[in-house]
Amino acid sequence: MLNIDKVEKVYLACGYTDLRKSIDGLVMIVQNQFKLDPFDKALFVFCNKKMDKLKILHFDEGFWLYYHRLEANRFKWPATAADALKINIDELRWLLKGYEVRTKSKFKPVKASNYY
Repeated sequence: MLNIDKVEKVYLACGYTDLRKSIDGLVMIVQNQFKLDPFDKALFVFCNKKMDKLKILHFDEGFWLYYHRLEANRFKWPATAADALKINIDELRWLLKGYEVRTKSKFKPVKASNYY
């Protein structure tokens, strides 16, 4: 089970990742590709190309590597491979249940000038 009591941030590695990588390989992706600190109080979530497996990297007095595999469904994973997408814990729970995490809102922002 995920120990997320002390987690402050969650990052999705958008696009797909070769999940043959273990802790050291994923730490290198976090440091070099995303320019983030893998020792931060954060979860770093990676998905495979078929979108049926996840690995979650977590540092808590040592590195944890969680592995989650779906048998019948696919994750609704963001396809843009450019960077890491920051989400919150609730959005991670939605993603693990099979819901889509929106990267952009479908609605246009309301301008303050419309109210005055």
